[in-house]
Amino acid sequence: MDWRGRRQSRNIEDRRGQPVRGAGGGLLLLRLLPWLLRSRSGRVLLALGVAAYVGARLLGVDLLQLGGPLPAQNASFSAEEQKLAEFVAVVLADTEQTWQRILGEAGQRYEEPVLVLFSQRVASACGTASAAVGPFYCPADRKVYLDLSFFRDLDSQLGAPGDFAQAYVIAHEVGHHLQTLLGISQQVRRAGQGQAAAVVNALSVRQELQADCFAGVWGHAAQRFSQMLEPGDLEEALQAAAAIGDDRLQERSGGEVVPDSFTHGTSAQRVSWFKRGFDTGDMSQCDTFSAQI
Repeated sequence: MDWRGRRQSRNIEDRRGQPVRGAGGGLLLLRLLPWLLRSRSGRVLLALGVAAYVGARLLGVDLLQLGGPLPAQNASFSAEEQKLAEFVAVVLADTEQTWQRILGEAGQRYEEPVLVLFSQRVASACGTASAAVGPFYCPADRKVYLDLSFFRDLDSQLGAPGDFAQAYVIAHEVGHHLQTLLGISQQVRRAGQGQAAAVVNALSVRQELQADCFAGVWGHAAQRFSQMLEPGDLEEALQAAAAIGDDRLQERSGGEVVPDSFTHGTSAQRVSWFKRGFDTGDMSQCDTFSAQI
């Protein structure tokens, strides 16, 4: 990809090398608890604090995680990792430009997501997660979360090297943000309430394949309008899509391939839907919920 020297997004929140905020708040409360229980004023403060915390949780807010990230503790990053961080910022900026244009043409406004870079563990409005879960999007705070070590795993463990493979991963998570803005994620959640696991999984597959298609639409724009793609880039993205298909991952783990347990789609499905978005550049072609997948 021809990405160097291009505009970088400002919507990057760098939490690499920082402790998880939620855990720190909990430890502080435990340290203060003996004092709070010994004095009358302390017990009053504790009661008020508990009431405020419970009320906030009912509204979907975790007070232990407010206030933003803690200061970095002597974090230092290699030149390679800093280059990756810059790459992520450039790709995110290009997705912003693409979806601003496409939604603007449809008379809609694109609200840009924030992308959080983290190391090992991170606290989000959707809960605390480790790097092992891979990149993810949290609709509750409308942020994409990414540990850059996933890109190394994509290459060394999953056999999908290349910068456009990495860009596909980012664009896929941005696709989930688009689904939230358009109300699709909310519809899927409602449709799955009270349903059997197999039904919920099938809905998840359609949602993930649509995010793949949206990623392909961005890839089309990156080629046509930004001239970012170089020979071999498309093949990198298709290889990445195939590498993270549910069937391929279950085979790699040595377990039985169980279609009812799929949540993201087969390798063939993921490749097909990314390719549809890439070939057409038309998000209206990404209706995985009506199509035969």
